[in-house]
Amino acid sequence: QAQRAKFLSDAENELQALAVTIAQAKKMVELIKGAAMKERERVEKFFAEASAVLATFQKEVVGFIEDGERSMLGEAEADLRWKEERRAKLAQCKQNLENVPSTDTIYFLQEFQALKVAMEENLSPAPSFQNELNFTKCAQAVSAVKDVLSAACKNQWDRLQGKGIDGLRLCSSLKAGAVGQNERAGGGISSCFPPHPHAFSLPHTVAFIIDLDSDTADKFIQLFGTKGAKRVLCPIPYPESPIRFINCEQVLGVNLMNRGNYYWEVELIDGWVSIGVIAEDFDPQESYNRGRLGRNEKSCCLQWNGQNYVAWFGGFESVIQQPFFHTIGVFLEYSEKALTFYGVKDSKMTCLQQLKVSNFAKGQFDPFQNKINHQFASLFLCKLKPAFFLESVDAHLQIGPLKKDCVSVLKRR
Repeated sequence: QAQRAKFLSDAENELQALAVTIAQAKKMVELIKGAAMKERERVEKFFAEASAVLATFQKEVVGFIEDGERSMLGEAEADLRWKEERRAKLAQCKQNLENVPSTDTIYFLQEFQALKVAMEENLSPAPSFQNELNFTKCAQAVSAVKDVLSAACKNQWDRLQGKGIDGLRLCSSLKAGAVGQNERAGGGISSCFPPHPHAFSLPHTVAFIIDLDSDTADKFIQLFGTKGAKRVLCPIPYPESPIRFINCEQVLGVNLMNRGNYYWEVELIDGWVSIGVIAEDFDPQESYNRGRLGRNEKSCCLQWNGQNYVAWFGGFESVIQQPFFHTIGVFLEYSEKALTFYGVKDSKMTCLQQLKVSNFAKGQFDPFQNKINHQFASLFLCKLKPAFFLESVDAHLQIGPLKKDCVSVLKRR
């Protein structure tokens, strides 16, 4: 009887456990369906917008061709009519002269004079065809758009499939000997997740431990230890500090970066958050418009605005079409004068944006990249600090411990 009761109790426990796991599985199924539906709706919306853009461009180009055709035809047809009328007039004068009797000298002289005047009339100016250059380059322009679109589609499809650098898997382990050698050399670990092949050979990549500096925190930012920050409605009576932000809800790390390479991660818990770096000598009393991360030449950042990621530098922005990532990785390379933002999920890194001087492709121009090309390198003449901007009320972030299967955390440099 006791054995039977035990079996029944075990079965009941198993049934309850199964009921819990089934409820969790059902919830997961619903979450997946909901996420897929939402993503499908966004994709359809973006495809519709892209189709509208292409349709507008097609209408504009076809209209441009028609306008050019009308303009050129008007000039050409007017020139043709003038020439035909002049030819008919000359032919008539010639015919009249031929029909004059040889004995009628006065009539002959009159007709001869009429023919001479007709022949001496000023010629009409040749058609200028001022729109010819643009008119005949429409196909070339549309072909260029087609090539860019094809390349962009292939690139994004490769990224979705996890191919190339953007889908690069993070290192899952490091050999103990290699770690020990790097520690003895006074550096960090060699990076296994650089944004380009050259970074594999860069020394002193540091898995960076960041502590938030309470002396810099705006009064509307509540700190949780040295790792968490949240924007609040009621001001916090922080003590006076010459390095405290007073017009922007921002906070800095106490850490300075001035050589080598650094990597850290941030968890986006809630709200609109910007993550970046700022020059040590930046004036924290700057106005709101100039003081925000990325709205000046002394800082840059990656912003999550609730819908998109946006890279900011010097008041210029670049919108990034990528899904939301809870974990953002930041990779700063002094030797390359580059800052790269990654979305980190399931031990995979997706490159969201790299800020680095780069030449334009022929026929292309990007105001954001142009700003980077002219002024971004000067940022690396300064000592830099990690910086965070909590833009919306209740915005919340946490300086994350790095994923253990990505990279070992070493002592702060």
